[in-house]
Amino acid sequence: MYTIQTIDLKFQQVEETIASFLIQGEGKPVLIETGPHSTWIQLKFSLQHLGYQPKDLAAVLLTHIHFDHAGAAWEFAKAGVKVYLHPKGLEHLSNPERLWNSAAKIYGNEQMDTLWGPMESIDQSLLVPVEDKEQVLIEDLTFIPIHSPGHASHHIAWQLDDMIFTGDVGGVKINDGPVVPPCPPPDIDIEAWKASVAKILDRQPKGLYLTHFGKIINPKEHLDQLIEILDDWARWIKKRFDNKDQVDDITPEFMKYTAKQLESKGADKNLQKLYELANPSWMSVGGLLRYWKLKKENRL
Repeated sequence: MYTIQTIDLKFQQVEETIASFLIQGEGKPVLIETGPHSTWIQLKFSLQHLGYQPKDLAAVLLTHIHFDHAGAAWEFAKAGVKVYLHPKGLEHLSNPERLWNSAAKIYGNEQMDTLWGPMESIDQSLLVPVEDKEQVLIEDLTFIPIHSPGHASHHIAWQLDDMIFTGDVGGVKINDGPVVPPCPPPDIDIEAWKASVAKILDRQPKGLYLTHFGKIINPKEHLDQLIEILDDWARWIKKRFDNKDQVDDITPEFMKYTAKQLESKGADKNLQKLYELANPSWMSVGGLLRYWKLKKENRL
């Protein structure tokens, strides 16, 4: 038997935008997602409240290496805890300079510390790359990593029995709002994303755990809605891409479009702000424009 504890990392002092998940079985607990280092104090406090120090964990499992999911992984490695991840993520966590520089291009250097905090290198001896659908036994728990590109090439959804921790491939859903797809550059691939969703549904999960944010009890309905909005956003951007519109013109239009979309689905202004914090709409413009550029060049 085991329990799954959702830990609210209170990103930017706001509730229910980024989660970690603590699985407590018969042995040492396992943490899925660390969140960014900017929420490290909150995560450590939450673990202490549950009776654990970082060194007490059996392992950390990452869905992918973006800062809001893996930014504090080095703190656990510093405490001797092994970090399980996609093979493509290993070099970036052992030497995060390239990852940092890539993120800085999106957010700007002045925002990096405020949003994410520092990221230090992890010794490769503490990084454990896992293959697709490989059985990963940790203490008394068996996890199945599902390689699931589309949002990121180094993405994994983690299955534990009939539950799947989806990272970002399962979308963003805050409170009672709709599900939306996070589409930052540089790895967005619509076809791969759809294939990953089909792969997850083939596992017949009874529930999904979203990093942004919480448990979903209707997996097929949720993921069907995700694909619908993913297609909608991609079509909207494609029209502007074909028109050769400038990014500076597209971005404010898209932000208005997605805000109206949220509003039409019952999200008030406060909830819309939470969505923007968890999944800034401006960020998806760059990701989807790059997707269409690569498609045009036959590179996807």
